[in-house]
Amino acid sequence: MAKKYIVRLTEEERAYLKSLIYKGKVAAHKRLHAEILLKADISELGEQWQDSQISEAFGISTRTVERVRERLVQEDLESALNRAEPIRVRNRVIDGENEAHLIALACGDAPDGHGRWTLRLLGQQMVELGYVASVSHETIRQTLKKTN
Repeated sequence: MAKKYIVRLTEEERAYLKSLIYKGKVAAHKRLHAEILLKADISELGEQWQDSQISEAFGISTRTVERVRERLVQEDLESALNRAEPIRVRNRVIDGENEAHLIALACGDAPDGHGRWTLRLLGQQMVELGYVASVSHETIRQTLKKTN
């Protein structure tokens, strides 16, 4: 199958990538991606390695090589060198108002049959009272730790 994303580096880009490789302190993933791009370069000065050769030489999957090439072609050199930002979006389960309810609940007396509030009990009580649809004990812990 023919490569869809072909790497052709300019002399300035090659010089920049080589400076990253030989610099003393660079993140390991950044150095690895720079090496991948230099090996995958098909210009006259490039080494023109195949993806399988690159993956064997660096002990990585061929898919990693493909992703680095793809990000170089679709975006730019810097985004190909750095890790991709996660796309996930998380909404806060416990906002300011619910946080106040949680603190008031935690400061109150524990339910009958229990000596003290546990994180799981607090979470169950928040759900029973209708403040949240569902909440994990870890969210309760982080919220209470934040409001120390």
